[in-house]
Amino acid sequence: MIQVNDIKYFYFLGIGGIGMSALARYFNKLGKKVAGYDKTESSLTKELQEEGIEIHFDENINSIPAEILNDKSNSLIVVTPAVPKNHREWNYFIDNEYSIVKRSQLLGLLTKESTTIAVAGTHGKTTTSTLVAHLIKQSGIACAAFLGGIAKNYNSNLLLSDEKGLVVVEADEYDRSFLTLFPKMAIITSMDADHLDIYGNQEYMEESYRMFAQQVNANGIIIVKKGLNLGTNISAIIKTYSINEDADYRAKNIRVEEGRFVFDFVSTDLNIENIVFGMPGRHNVENAVAAIAIALKAGVKTDTIKKALSNFEGVKRRFEFHVRTSNNVYIDDYAHHPEELRACIDGVKELYKDKKITGVFQPHLYSRTKDFADGFAKSLDMLDECILLDIYPARELPIEGVSSQMIFDRMKLKNKQLLSKEALLKYIYENKPEVLVTFGAGDIDQLVEPIKKIYQLN
Repeated sequence: MIQVNDIKYFYFLGIGGIGMSALARYFNKLGKKVAGYDKTESSLTKELQEEGIEIHFDENINSIPAEILNDKSNSLIVVTPAVPKNHREWNYFIDNEYSIVKRSQLLGLLTKESTTIAVAGTHGKTTTSTLVAHLIKQSGIACAAFLGGIAKNYNSNLLLSDEKGLVVVEADEYDRSFLTLFPKMAIITSMDADHLDIYGNQEYMEESYRMFAQQVNANGIIIVKKGLNLGTNISAIIKTYSINEDADYRAKNIRVEEGRFVFDFVSTDLNIENIVFGMPGRHNVENAVAAIAIALKAGVKTDTIKKALSNFEGVKRRFEFHVRTSNNVYIDDYAHHPEELRACIDGVKELYKDKKITGVFQPHLYSRTKDFADGFAKSLDMLDECILLDIYPARELPIEGVSSQMIFDRMKLKNKQLLSKEALLKYIYENKPEVLVTFGAGDIDQLVEPIKKIYQLN
């Protein structure tokens, strides 16, 4: 068994990933020697470097810090599934018998002795886990958090506490990573098919969620989206939440006032009326219902919940406004699954009922595009205008016959285009779409600043 506290040196392969970077920040804060590799420089890797973490971007054993090369017994190598198996540095560590763990395994080791709140789901988990952490933090209850996005209130994906208390984590279903966690409380937001390159079919993926639910402490609680089937072999208490159905926790009287969503939280023994929520979209109201339910179980008071939800600034790349003037709106969102696209587009249409909505989508992974081409087409058909970019491959090699054209050909929407990034920027410059939304989990976020500058030229 690895004793994490005894390790002197931590090396992260894929340190620029959102989950990896939170762990890197954690150990750096503890005063450990932290270094890492990533394929490309990003705003996040720059922040890590400014915090004193040594990072390089060339796949080169000689770039690994000397302390790690010379003292393998005091070094721990942390890898992310995004790193290919033939990576030169990874194979060097394997050949030289270093201690190597997956990111999820390290998170499991860190939270093993803690009272953990884990948020799982195909989509919604980043916003929901960030909401949970924010509500608890604002109450003054000791809480740390390892998040899958940058919480705008704290400008970080890592929240720390001066004293031991609750730990909020995002439970990642990819590669069954969440099975390293044994939480006291959990939220399951969704179990839609995804990562079929790993799971093979939806049934096997759902079974993995049930296994995760079985690992929740027998004295704990699971807050689950109404309609999801967790089976019967669960020791923890199960409670449901929804905005559209009768559930243990639900939202009602949802409306938009002065550009913000307002709703009432209702449970069997408590009502919280007129909650003003900072994030747009009914799907985010539903995320908030789950977060409120867990926060109440954690001891957060109702007045704190109302105040914290009203000042919640959201998560970067989750329905994030970049331009918001009387003439133009530009929103960027991480959506990369058909259901995420549908929810985000619904939210935009509810806010801007009488405006033309243009969406730009960069598909993420060849396998996901192949598995969900019909679903992507159906969701994107909700737009007034759609622009498709090439697939972002991430960890994958091309699959013959799979491209953005698959989605394009299945769409019924007439007003659609396939463009390169350069052509997209030219199109935006010439047309200044009234309401523009960019979607995707790849490198489409690198277009955010150029797009903002185009709108600022007016």
